[in-house]
Amino acid sequence: MFANSIQPSIVSLFSSTGSNPLSLFLSQCDTSLPSDSFIHLLDDRSSHPAPPPPAVQVHPHNTNDTHEEGGYNLDQTVLHIQSPTLPSTFIQCPPALLLQDDVGSSKDLGLKHPWIHLQVKNLGKPWSFEIGVVDQSARKGIIRSSTFQRQPHLKWSHKPDSLPLLHLPLSFPSSSSHPLTAWSTISLHLPTFLPRFSSVALSTRAEDDDGENDISNPDSVSIMTRARLPSGTYSHIAYVKVYATCRLRRIWLKWTWTEASMGIRALRRWLNREVVDGRCIKPRMYINVNDRHIYVLRVP
Repeated sequence: MFANSIQPSIVSLFSSTGSNPLSLFLSQCDTSLPSDSFIHLLDDRSSHPAPPPPAVQVHPHNTNDTHEEGGYNLDQTVLHIQSPTLPSTFIQCPPALLLQDDVGSSKDLGLKHPWIHLQVKNLGKPWSFEIGVVDQSARKGIIRSSTFQRQPHLKWSHKPDSLPLLHLPLSFPSSSSHPLTAWSTISLHLPTFLPRFSSVALSTRAEDDDGENDISNPDSVSIMTRARLPSGTYSHIAYVKVYATCRLRRIWLKWTWTEASMGIRALRRWLNREVVDGRCIKPRMYINVNDRHIYVLRVP
């Protein structure tokens, strides 16, 4: 899609305040649940306009006057994505990427930026997002992060049309911690994850019914590594998909992490800590919230 285009240092894929926010996206809802599944632009503070009937909106948790005065909500238009069935309700860029075989082809995004950022509001419901990545050898994989995932999980299938999936837990701060805002910025350094697709340690945490996803067998690992698993130098982003349920403000890509977001030294100190909120973070990999940002912890 953009592989042959000049790529500036910052690329905005989605902005809820733009004139046509979803111009680059496919929107899909669960048509079997018309009252519960919808995608709708609204004001974050007032939650208006209401979605067209029969849709009924779920409201953000822990919203009160104190939080509103403190900037808990935004005086801006945001995208509300809602459904009890995550796989069937999402937005996806690019919209023409309908098959996994299209990943790595001219139909995918082709954006080479290593950093991706998402501004999202926690609605207290299950939520997930995923990013398709490609390495320099055109090997493809999916990085998915979900609030309902408890352990890092590497899943793959012998099926030729299935891509390896690295599934990571995503943790928002609890309401008891009195966060400054329900909005967070998720920042992912995509090249960090490519070596994890060949991690036997992560794969052994998978709960498999038929053994199809178990790559603890050395012979299975060698076959996958040669043929399918992305593990080389990062090439580009193939697609971005955001599932229900959340509110979304912005998605953008950058070449570098700037000190305007967070000081590099502070980030390194935070990443090198062995304990966060009383939990050991090494050698595990997951995503956790600190203040208003969500950072990715690397596996040593």
